[in-house]
Amino acid sequence: MKDHPNLAETERAMRQYVESLGLDFAAAMAVSSIYRAANAVRAYASNEVLRPYDLTWTGFVVMWVVWIFDGMETRHAAEAAAISKATLTGVVKTLEGKGLIRKQGREDDRRLVEIHLTDDGKRLMEELYPRFNELEAKVVAGLSREGQHEMTENLRGIVQTIEQIERR
Repeated sequence: MKDHPNLAETERAMRQYVESLGLDFAAAMAVSSIYRAANAVRAYASNEVLRPYDLTWTGFVVMWVVWIFDGMETRHAAEAAAISKATLTGVVKTLEGKGLIRKQGREDDRRLVEIHLTDDGKRLMEELYPRFNELEAKVVAGLSREGQHEMTENLRGIVQTIEQIERR
């Protein structure tokens, strides 16, 4: 077997080991597919779009979240980027060093820190995001618009289910 099994090989192996356990194989396949698709998109985007800008996936996600909300408190930025506060600290330090992001204490509570894109950071996102969106369009090109909409709604449903579970 080659070093990196393809999707069909992975699904066959999964079926061989998981199906016999009497578990919900359809659920396992659905979640496994989400994971593999997300990782495939992340790797492809990192190699094709982000690397030329010397950005990591996590750095890009932090910049994107801060960009679309025009600044954000650090704890909320970490949550929105799905990373720990410790990871955010390192990412922000790297992005600060590149002159793309800046920290500032909140006026109403100096213990809280917000992060904002610098003018260079904003210019970078305005240049980079259209290229990223081209990649987004490319990776879903095999789906019809209706299929893209259906996939989006299904994935939103999964996120909403998790949010409901976490509120309990």
